[in-house]
Amino acid sequence: MVLTFFALILFTFWPFSGLAEEVFKLEQIVVSATKMEEKRGLVPNAVLIKKSEDIELTGPKSVGELLANEAGIGWLTYGDYGGAAEEIRIRGMPARGTQVLINGLNVNSPSLGVADVSRLPLENIERIEVVKGSGSLLYGSGAMGGTVNIFTKDPPREKAELNLKVGYGTQRTLRAYLQHGRFLNDNLGYIITAGRKETDGFRDNSDLKGNDLSLKLVFDKGEFFRASLYSDYVETRAGTPGVKPPKGTGEFWRNGVIFYNEEAASLINREENRDTNAILDIKGVPKETLRYNFKGFQRNMYSYYYERYASTGTGNETWVINGVSGVEGNISIRLFEKTNLLFGGEYKEYGWRRIQYTLDQFGLRTTKERTSANIYTRALLTEAEYAPIHFLKFLGGIRAEHHSEFGEEFLPLFGAVFNPKKTVSVKITHGRHFSAPTPNDLYWPQTAWAKGNPDLKPEVGWHSDITYEQSFLGDRVFFSGSLFRWRVERKIAWTLGPGWVWSPFNLDDYGAKGFETNMRFGPFRGFSLSLHYTYVDAYEKERLQAGGLDKRRADYTPRNTFKGELAYGGTDLEASLIGRFVDRRSWYNSWTGSYFDIPSYWTFDLRLTKRFQKKWALTLDAKNLLDKDYVTRLGSFCDASGVCSISGYPGSGRSFFFRLSYDI
Repeated sequence: MVLTFFALILFTFWPFSGLAEEVFKLEQIVVSATKMEEKRGLVPNAVLIKKSEDIELTGPKSVGELLANEAGIGWLTYGDYGGAAEEIRIRGMPARGTQVLINGLNVNSPSLGVADVSRLPLENIERIEVVKGSGSLLYGSGAMGGTVNIFTKDPPREKAELNLKVGYGTQRTLRAYLQHGRFLNDNLGYIITAGRKETDGFRDNSDLKGNDLSLKLVFDKGEFFRASLYSDYVETRAGTPGVKPPKGTGEFWRNGVIFYNEEAASLINREENRDTNAILDIKGVPKETLRYNFKGFQRNMYSYYYERYASTGTGNETWVINGVSGVEGNISIRLFEKTNLLFGGEYKEYGWRRIQYTLDQFGLRTTKERTSANIYTRALLTEAEYAPIHFLKFLGGIRAEHHSEFGEEFLPLFGAVFNPKKTVSVKITHGRHFSAPTPNDLYWPQTAWAKGNPDLKPEVGWHSDITYEQSFLGDRVFFSGSLFRWRVERKIAWTLGPGWVWSPFNLDDYGAKGFETNMRFGPFRGFSLSLHYTYVDAYEKERLQAGGLDKRRADYTPRNTFKGELAYGGTDLEASLIGRFVDRRSWYNSWTGSYFDIPSYWTFDLRLTKRFQKKWALTLDAKNLLDKDYVTRLGSFCDASGVCSISGYPGSGRSFFFRLSYDI
């Protein structure tokens, strides 16, 4: 509040300067909301846009940290250590209800249904569009709460560019990044990005080593024809320390191997991930009344897990390999002056393999198990827009999707946009959404403790919202607010079944209602202030074995979240101060039927960048300035004797990072 009061006084008495970048202008072009270019103020969804300048100004370590606590967006991690998985949640919906895309390609794990945004490199990102509300009409399964579409940088046209950044900080954290791009002639260009990151992490077995490489080729003949080929490779190797055990936990050794100590529930569990993507995108506007966009893509995901249990010394080595390939196309036709039609179709194939070795008490391989499955989906969609008068537009569409395992789903969407003034937009949407069961849900092999369920049905439901957006003072002041409500039936949840075997079932439902607000002031003389607040009342229902339903607050969903950002962007100096508040959260332990409370917390991050000699820049990042202790989520810790307790995944304390940059 002190930060907000200070900034409001500053903006009240500081004289306005010349025009600056209009960050929230309603005429910004958005692609994700319609799959074709459209002005932000004319799409029926609430939209958040982040640019490469936002990444450079605030210095997030991941896409999750960049979007954390923006209006309507939650960020959930398994602790802020090197390889900790990070999830994006939109409007309180679990992460499997958010589709994350790179250049239009869905990068959610097919076997889990969730995207781990910690593994996505930041340096090659040009723009991120977050479209909130039901997106299943355009994007199919999983786009229930919304979509996060990441667009990578294009090669620069004016001149060749070379960017080099190297940094070092707390916990022996090293990051290095190189980017080079240019156009070879009037039509053909390329941009290549390479990165390296290492850290010891802030507690034992939380180290990370990772590399990433991406290449984008562009052949541009103007509006009539544009083709791009994007390919990337990302690899990470990390320790997985689990929860932090209770205070006073001593070291435990078995057969000469240390399993845990007071800092980490596991000192030997590890994981490796390798992801590759290739996307061919062809689009154009051959006529004023016709637009087209076609894609072909291939995605491969390789994951390796090494896990052993202190109580017995036994464990597993597991490989999970996912492959996705497919094609999609969309054509937009303006039949009349007031009517637009979109026709689209897609076909995808999913391949899933799981290989697992059982490990004995000495960590030696014993039995081997293989499981595999193949799934395909195909979909057709159509969407119509009609504007009877220049300030009112109606939208309606339907998607028919066929899944090889459970059959057909039909997904309608309705919307309207009202623009009484150029600076005002009122938006309404109401759409059906769904989420298909994953291969893990369907095909997990029978073990003593778990098995899949091939009889699962997809989760289905509706999402409704109304959004108001307005800009003032030449787009230097912007306000948006949304009311929303969603519900999902046939919730897929893993629970104890007959014989004490864990298995997924379609239980009752879950849902939420709430509102979100966003305000931005500036830039005024280089200063800007952003305020974001979200209220979510989310619930879950579970069918009890004894009969009846248990309705409870949704796991890990805070009622209130807030983010405030004060930034300054001058010619030679840039600075940002970000404060985040996460309200208390609850967690339900299905083993014991008990509820646990996770305390609320504040964190503050600071970034300072000083530019000199035009080409050089020195940056300081300070994370968690107040060194706040906080817990991101809860889990079980079982010691060597088999006694289990509930412990937390801790966030990291205060850290510093220095970076030197060189740009040509």
